[in-house]
Parts: sequence; structure tokens; C-alpha cells
Amino acid sequence: MSRPLDDRDLQILTVLSREGRITKAELARRINLSATPAWERMKRLEAEGYIEGYRAEVALARIAPHVTVFVTVELDNHRAETFQSFERAIARHEEIQAAWAIGGGYDYLLRIVSRDIDSYQRLIDALLAERIGLRRYFTYVVTKDVKTAAAPPFEALVEPADPET
Repeated sequence: MSRPLDDRDLQILTVLSREGRITKAELARRINLSATPAWERMKRLEAEGYIEGYRAEVALARIAPHVTVFVTVELDNHRAETFQSFERAIARHEEIQAAWAIGGGYDYLLRIVSRDIDSYQRLIDALLAERIGLRRYFTYVVTKDVKTAAAPPFEALVEPADPET
């Protein structure tokens, strides 16, 4: 069982979410702790599932032209099998980079990265042809990246650990 996160744990998560390749010594310096305890804390956070992995932020525009599209999706009905069918289908498409089940007027929000609008439309046509319960969708093309954060401010999300425990 994992214990509550303390301020140092949150500092480690903040630093790693922004700089995953930081050295053990630099991580320790940033959180004002010696290297071995900092490393042990990091390994514990990994073992307890707080750190799910490390990845590079790739400058996709340098690799190839692309388009990012957000799509809101409305399903035909709200039966469990329809949700499951839809989720299995979108998991098979690598262009669908992220998907969220959402409350409100729509059922899902998707983030899709495709070579161009034509490629995006072919993906949507394929999803419609699969008859997975997709009733309606709305497309929002990203015209400019304005802000992307590596992670939310953890300190604002987590209640501080009780110093008496």
C-alpha cells in the first residue's frame, strides 16, 4: 500500500514531468535532498505507480507536415456494449492519440493527429463503416499551438500530507 505523497514527492513528480531525463544528482539538487534518498523516493514513486513512464516530446512539425484535430463524438445509445465497442475500435487506430469519456452533451472527446485533413476524413469514414455506434461527430481543427503543459500543478491537486502521521 502506498503512503500519502509529501511535498518532496510532489517536487520529484513536478521535476520529472517536465524533465524526464534529468540526472539523479540534478534531481536531488532541485529538491534539496542528497542523491541516494532522492533516487530511492523516485524508485518508490515508480513502484507505486505514480510514474507510469518516460517519453520524449518530439517536434512533430520537423518530422512531417500534420494536422491535429479534436473530435467530439455522440454515440447512438448509452448501452455498455456500445461504449465498449467504440472504445475497442478507437484503440486500434494509432492516429487517435488520446480519448476521453466526457459528461455533458457528447460522449467522447478525441485528439487525432493525421498527415492531412484527407487522412483524417478517411479515418472517420473507416470508423463510421465499422458500425460501432458512432451517431454524430464534430471536428475542430487546431490552427495554432498556444499552450501545452507537461503536467498540471500537482501541489494544487493533492491535499498536503498530515505532518502528524
